[in-house]
Amino acid sequence: MADAAISATVKVVLGTVISIAADRVGMVLGVKAELERLGKTTATIQGFLADADEKMHSQGVRGWLKELEDEVFKADTVLDELNYDNLRREVKYRNQPMKKKVCFFFSFFNAIGFSSSLASKIRDINTNLERINQRANELGLVIKYQIEAALPADAVGARQTDSIVIPNVVGRSGDESKIVDMLSSPSEKVLSVIPITGSGGLGKTTLAKSVYNNPKIDGHFGQKIWVCVAKEHIKIMELFKLILVQLTQDEVKVDDREVIVKKIGEKLKGQRYFLVLDDVWDHDQGLWDDCFNTLMGLNETKGSWCLLTTRRVPVADVVSTHLKMNSGPYFLGKLSRDECWSIIKGKVMSAGEEVPEELEALKKQILGRCDGLPLAAKLIGSLLLNSGKEEWQSIVEEGLIVEESLLNEYQSQINQILKVSFDHLSPASVKKCFAYCSIFPQDTELGEDELIQHWVAKGFVLPDQKNNRVMEETGGKYLRILLQNSLLEKVEESWRTYYKMHDLVHDFAKSILNPESSNQDRYLALDSSKGLEENTIRTIPASIRTLFLHVEGGVSTDMNMLLRFKCLNVLRLSGDDVKFLPSSIGKLLHLRLLDISSSRIRSLPESLCKLYNLQTLTMRYGEFEGGFPKRMRDLISLRHLNYYHRRAEFKMPMQMGRLTCLQTLEFFNVSQEEGCGIEELGTLKYLKGSLRIRNLGLVKGKEAAKQAKLFEKPDLSRLLFEWKSGDRESDNREEDVLEGLQPHPNLEMLEIQYFMGNKFPQWLINLSKLETLWIENCKRCSELPSLGQLPVLKHLHLEGLDNIRFIGDEFYGITANEEEEEEGRSRASGSSTRRRKFFPALEELWVEDMGNLVEWKGADQVRLTVGEAEADALPMLRNFNIQNCPQLTTLSCSCKGLYVRSCHNLTSIKTGYDTASVEELRIHSCDNLRELPDLDLFGSSLRRLTIERCPRLISLGVNGQKCPLLRCLEELSIDDCEGLTTISAKMFQSCRSLRSLSVKCCPNLVSFSLNLQETPSLEKFVLDTCPKLIPHSLKGFAFATSLRELSINSPFSSDDSSVDDFDWSGLRSASTLRELRLEGLPHTESLPHQLQYLTTLTSLSLDNFGGIEVLPDWIGNLVSLETLELWDCDKLRSLPSEAAMRRLTKLNHVEVYWCPLLRQRYTPQRGVHLKEYISSDLTSGDSEQEGNNGAQTSVSCCFPSLLKKEKPGES
Repeated sequence: MADAAISATVKVVLGTVISIAADRVGMVLGVKAELERLGKTTATIQGFLADADEKMHSQGVRGWLKELEDEVFKADTVLDELNYDNLRREVKYRNQPMKKKVCFFFSFFNAIGFSSSLASKIRDINTNLERINQRANELGLVIKYQIEAALPADAVGARQTDSIVIPNVVGRSGDESKIVDMLSSPSEKVLSVIPITGSGGLGKTTLAKSVYNNPKIDGHFGQKIWVCVAKEHIKIMELFKLILVQLTQDEVKVDDREVIVKKIGEKLKGQRYFLVLDDVWDHDQGLWDDCFNTLMGLNETKGSWCLLTTRRVPVADVVSTHLKMNSGPYFLGKLSRDECWSIIKGKVMSAGEEVPEELEALKKQILGRCDGLPLAAKLIGSLLLNSGKEEWQSIVEEGLIVEESLLNEYQSQINQILKVSFDHLSPASVKKCFAYCSIFPQDTELGEDELIQHWVAKGFVLPDQKNNRVMEETGGKYLRILLQNSLLEKVEESWRTYYKMHDLVHDFAKSILNPESSNQDRYLALDSSKGLEENTIRTIPASIRTLFLHVEGGVSTDMNMLLRFKCLNVLRLSGDDVKFLPSSIGKLLHLRLLDISSSRIRSLPESLCKLYNLQTLTMRYGEFEGGFPKRMRDLISLRHLNYYHRRAEFKMPMQMGRLTCLQTLEFFNVSQEEGCGIEELGTLKYLKGSLRIRNLGLVKGKEAAKQAKLFEKPDLSRLLFEWKSGDRESDNREEDVLEGLQPHPNLEMLEIQYFMGNKFPQWLINLSKLETLWIENCKRCSELPSLGQLPVLKHLHLEGLDNIRFIGDEFYGITANEEEEEEGRSRASGSSTRRRKFFPALEELWVEDMGNLVEWKGADQVRLTVGEAEADALPMLRNFNIQNCPQLTTLSCSCKGLYVRSCHNLTSIKTGYDTASVEELRIHSCDNLRELPDLDLFGSSLRRLTIERCPRLISLGVNGQKCPLLRCLEELSIDDCEGLTTISAKMFQSCRSLRSLSVKCCPNLVSFSLNLQETPSLEKFVLDTCPKLIPHSLKGFAFATSLRELSINSPFSSDDSSVDDFDWSGLRSASTLRELRLEGLPHTESLPHQLQYLTTLTSLSLDNFGGIEVLPDWIGNLVSLETLELWDCDKLRSLPSEAAMRRLTKLNHVEVYWCPLLRQRYTPQRGVHLKEYISSDLTSGDSEQEGNNGAQTSVSCCFPSLLKKEKPGES
């Protein structure tokens, strides 16, 4: 295997040598003959290599290969020096004044001294290579010129994995159902854990992802968090950081544990959450005690779960013991033979296709190789898919044979399958790309651009001049080859896409990356957190070509030591203790990729600009003090500048137009300084991806804007045009500038900010591939472009367009005489009118901060204008979000999700022709909204209905005698609607799916007839501040078979109604009730005595029972109680008796707020301190926390569970 890896290395480097030799012939006088000689010699060697691959069993051939490896690396180094010197001369020529350029031109190719030295080196290499060729003849090697397999076309509909969504998971439906049932079942614990354990390749992560994405999980938990741990040892701070990153979807820049934990608590507050810890290796009990105790202290809501995957049984045992799990670890078994066969068929064949005879004949042998491992089945299926049928038998019968010696070497069936997959990768460069992925730590989330830029820097990808393909395109093809062979996995999330390598595949690739038999092309990753010593670096071979160096934890490292490694072509520096780049960095003339994005480096030395071979520079976003070096223009090989700064004042390097190879430029700040104008973009014809152009107010007109030549840049997919913010008069020049910035029709995303023209250019409606359009704060714009005919527009965001009053026909692309013209064409042709579509692909629409918008023409009005049978407006719209449009009076509802906020003049929401598809309706702060649409028109689609701060709302859309069929309604929330007087009982007659019901702050609500017998799925019910409501209208609590949380907060204030009138007796049979929050009135003198029968309660909160003096002893009957909160009980002077409190053996958390007499009684002066009776979370009315000066015996007598801390492992 090691020799095969060396062979691939030699082929790749040899290809580079041949390419450079051919390119440089004739460019440097004095070496032409030697370069031609080198080209012929290396071409002969290529022919020998094809035969050597077939004779690798020969010890002589293996020795010949190692000798050849040493020599081709020497050749590569020498030719790279030649290339560097030519680039240096080119830079020097460019920097010469015009008068001197002519003289310099004649000396450009004629450096006698350098050529003499170089010719001597190349002559020696030629002599050695010719000797190696002669040795090949003596070994009996023959020349076999092979044509490398053509790169595959882009796969259409190729199967790929997602981070959360895992389609077509075979053989794990039973496991998934069991785990989902466990997670969604009622739990009395704050946090429980299920560890999934099993050997590598069984699909633990795949199963966890399926569970994570299960719809039942989405409905049960308020938060989901996926964390990939993947470290042998992890610190608690690292773990908390990973959790917070997933909760915020943002980088965590602080290192203060208290701050991080507090932020986690804020995100989880009051919610059940589902935490997945994937690929855990660390079984340190202290770590997991600390982790889970902290999480349980942050959020006391019952029923949260942690799902953990690990190969190590000790890990599973530790976490199971800590959280008192009765079931223990969940051991994942192997798949059946039929399930493995299903995976293989799914890889090799399309759906519905019959199994080829050639495959069926090999079934028994193939399944024997799988051994029940889904990863093995997947790899074999991918291998067969990418091979011809005529090769299948030899692959299975010869390639997949597992000899005893191989098993001893690779320790697993998987490795042998991987070896065959590796051997079949073509061209040889793909093998090197695959192996290189293992230099990154296991489970690293790799970006596509990042991977390909590394491969290009390593020389694994060469220009494809025949097909006019840049190296990055070829790298993309290589990436797809690895995906098609299941050697990499593609992970797609809503906000990013990345690639990962299974840890078993990673281990295999790592064994290839640095084979012990090789003396060249060494790769090294050093991490100070794993015990890096200062003298370690001195022992590294100077010939190393790739170095990943991570330094933190106070380790002192002299960065000048980098000069030892003069052959480096990839350097990645990271860690808090890497704070500067030495000036000697400019002497690493072979360096092609420099990544300092994860370091603390804040400035770049001027010597960096001597790295003429540098192709990729990646820096930390937005944190450079001195800006770019002055001579950045000299980096003429630079292809990717991975850096972004938010400030428009940040200075760009001068004369960036000289960087003609540049493909990645994330932003460009136009400046009035010479060499910093927009014309610098004109020569950057290879720009791709995303580009933000700022300070467009400094561009003088259309012709100046045209000099950017954006129309000639087909690979730019995202453009952002930004003028300076601030109010200013309308300027026709800005219209001209935007006209001149016309992009290529390939553009997929466009954002326009602070443009002050009156109208937008015509080219905008001709962007046939545009998917996303943001128009923001263009305050002088009086008309919108006709966007309705853009065929693939999916996301449209309109914000801060203060001058727009009407959005109507022109916006959709309807002409003034649309209907008459269409009818005329129809009569003339004698055929029916062709059905027209407006915004045919639009899925999401945002309209925000449009203070003068009076009218929005919805889909129904468009249909009426054009003709109902001929128009299809917004057919794909999923979400319509409209906010802060105070002049808008009406709105129609024809999408899956409608979100309306701060539209103060909105009086009604009209139903649309597609109202029956609405799933979520959320309305907030609409002061004049009087009624909702007839809920019956929503059919059975409506799932969530939220109404907040609509003071004039009088109807919830339940009209007449007909009952709305709200069979799918899961959440209903009504808050702060003072005009609402009635909630009809008809509304709930079909709500069998309702899980959460909240009615708050409706001061005039008189009638609310709710029978919980009609809502059997209800889990949470909140009634708060409805003073006119009659308690007897709420009934059926005896049938509340799913109710877990009940909150009754000061709803009744009339003299003839009290909290005692509530249907407490019905709750006696509510065995699922766990949390009760009850608010009385200042004159309430007692608690409802029926509460003593709620023995399943785990949390009880009592608020504003102003007349109660002593808590009743029957509180001791609540034997499941874990949390007790007391708020605003002015006359409360005593807790229940000691005998009653001794019965509360599970009580572990008590909070008392603003109960002055209670605080006064339990003071140190009286010999009994209140904290002796309750937990450390006691807070008094003035937020001063009480001290703990009392005797331990008092605490033990009254609250034994508050002191007893069971050790992990005790039951």
